[in-house]
Formats: sequence, structure tokens, C-alpha cells
Amino acid sequence: MSLKDKRIGFGLTGSHHTHSQVFPQIEKLVMEQAEVIPIVSYTVQNTDSKFGKASEHIEKLESITGRKVIRTIQDAEPLGPKYPLDIMVIAPLTGNSLSKLANALTDNPVLMASKSTMRNQNPVLLGVTTNDALGLNGSNLIKLMNSKNIYFIPFGQDDPYHKPNSMTANLDYLQKSVEYALNGKQLQPIIIPYLPKNMLK
Repeated sequence: MSLKDKRIGFGLTGSHHTHSQVFPQIEKLVMEQAEVIPIVSYTVQNTDSKFGKASEHIEKLESITGRKVIRTIQDAEPLGPKYPLDIMVIAPLTGNSLSKLANALTDNPVLMASKSTMRNQNPVLLGVTTNDALGLNGSNLIKLMNSKNIYFIPFGQDDPYHKPNSMTANLDYLQKSVEYALNGKQLQPIIIPYLPKNMLK
């Protein structure tokens, strides 16, 4: 389907090593002539890491989308009643933000934008990146998987031998997942294999 003129909220939370993988996917959405509205958590705004400075990530987002990044809960709230999104994407979605979303906690701009979108009965698409998807956060993951208007970018165990509870979305499926979610469908399969390196021998 065409994404031209679709209003896509794109939220980033603090899985800093994933940001470099996300930017090319946002560029693809922009190339499809979608209107991408960037939104970041407070962690993304304020944390410099070995994967880059917070200010650099903000500048990159604004350069790709041609829009100012939404940084506050107050600025994200109108995405519900006044300026509704066609779809809200959160990628990467950390385990911390996943647990908050599953339990209706709204303490950062990304979660507010998601809440505003759900209020309008529009889809929210999640790109999970968490070390405890098969641990304590498993109950929150399943809760969201059984929630109305919540969809997932296909994900799997990215390092089952060293991090057996970790699951990560394959962002190569992001655009296709957006198209499916806009049609009220979940791209299948949701859980996909990552081939461990020692199985290649």
C-alpha cells in the first residue's frame, strides 16, 4: 500500500545501540512520502553513550524528517485529539518502556504519543529490543500482544546462548509491518529465528 501523506509518529526509546539501525528505516518511510513525526524519550534526549551523543541523534532525526523532534509530554498530547496520527511506531522499544506501556504508565513523550494514538483507536507498532523479554518482562510482552490495536515488528532471540532472555525486532521488516498494521493486520510470523553463529559451523 502507499504510505504517501500517512502521518506516522516515530518514537525512539533508550536502546542506544539500535538507533543507527533505525535511521535508515525512517529514511525509507520519508522516501515513501510519509509524514514522519519524530518523538524521543527523555533518555534519548539526555544520554550520551559510546553509540553517539544525544544531540547528534536529535539532529539526525530532524535532518531526515524535516521536522522538529517532539521532546515533551505536553507537545506529544495533541497527537491525540487535535493532530491525530495514522499510526504510532516505537522502535526501539526498551524493556523499561514496554513494561510502562503494558501497565498504562505515561511518563515520557513517546508513551504519551502512543496513548494518544490508542485513544483514537489507531494502530501502535512496536519494535521490541529488550534483554528480559523471556524473563520478568515476558508477562508484559504477552499482555501487549493480546491488546487491541497493538502490533509488532517481527522479533526473535538475537543471542540465545549469551543472552537467553533477550529478544530484538528485525527492523528490516519495519516498513512492511507499518503497511500491515495500517490495514489492521499483524505481519506474520511474529517470532522469527536468528541463526546463532555457532550453528553456522
